[in-house]
Amino acid sequence: MTFMQVIECRTSRFEEMDRLLDRWVEQTKGKRTATHAVVGTDRSDASHVVEIVEFPSYEEAMRNSRLPETDKVFHELLALCDQMPKFTDLDVVRDERMYADTARRFFETIAAAGPLAPLDGLVAENYHGHDPADDQDTIGMDALRRELGTWRDAFDFRFLIEDQIAQEDRVCSRWILAGVQKGEFLGLPNTGRRIAMTGTTVHRFDAGGKIAEGWWQYDRLGLMGRLGALDALEN
Repeated sequence: MTFMQVIECRTSRFEEMDRLLDRWVEQTKGKRTATHAVVGTDRSDASHVVEIVEFPSYEEAMRNSRLPETDKVFHELLALCDQMPKFTDLDVVRDERMYADTARRFFETIAAAGPLAPLDGLVAENYHGHDPADDQDTIGMDALRRELGTWRDAFDFRFLIEDQIAQEDRVCSRWILAGVQKGEFLGLPNTGRRIAMTGTTVHRFDAGGKIAEGWWQYDRLGLMGRLGALDALEN
């Protein structure tokens, strides 16, 4: 789970503090695991400084805090503060950018070689999938794994994510699926041909940050053409 630490302090020596933070960033390059940091000053009180630091997890934040450079800079920071800084630890429970990362990991996971990895950390148990090419919606984790198995048994493939747009609890991913046929697909024998297919998926996330629903649109006709299913029509 993504973790954030909020650090608030009061100082009349902000420029010195800013230079101290720059030096700390340089000294911990390659060691620090923070993914994003923002420093702001209060519009109504410039001596009120707030720093928000994002980490992949609480454990990574604690590892960062144990660095010798972090301990040293903390004591130097205290000397620049007018009073003891206040620390607030936050577990992030909703983040549109986090949803986009989860959607990307979903595509990476379902295309990975070998047995299909557990999807529990990415997908809700009551997942609901919509695919206009299917007669029925995909309901539940077991049905999703069967649906994915149809594709994974037929192709070795990977996804190239070209665009992602996140808004509230939804992420739209525009992708290209590229790979090689290795088995029968929808009654078509294995051709060994290379394939590429464009598509778009909209994922809806639940309150726990897992994928609860998916709407799939992709160039299935183009794929069938590449597999030779339309050769008779063209002749």
